[in-house]
Amino acid sequence: MSRPSDLVQGTLDLLILKILALQPLNGWAISQRIRQISGGILQVSDGSLYPALHKLEQEGWITAKWKASENNRRAKFYSLTRLGRKQLEKEAADWNRLSSAITHVVRLEEA
Repeated sequence: MSRPSDLVQGTLDLLILKILALQPLNGWAISQRIRQISGGILQVSDGSLYPALHKLEQEGWITAKWKASENNRRAKFYSLTRLGRKQLEKEAADWNRLSSAITHVVRLEEA
């Protein structure tokens, strides 16, 4: 199966917000969780993930705290803010509307 090289613009933010709504995680764990839940289809590179995390933090949608990871190394753990939960609701609604519209077009019967 081919792997999509690019996510729809803005989708990574939605995925990160959703993963962090479940529990606070560090960057590596976020990328692993996205890969695991998507059955390996979605793989987020560090070069995409960390700039997105930085942007989400700047927007006030997530916060970060330094803690010890499972392997006892210092890692930044990210969690969703109240503002982030509101943004997640908005982005999820936008995604549902967009994906529904795309599904309608893709399912059109050919002549």
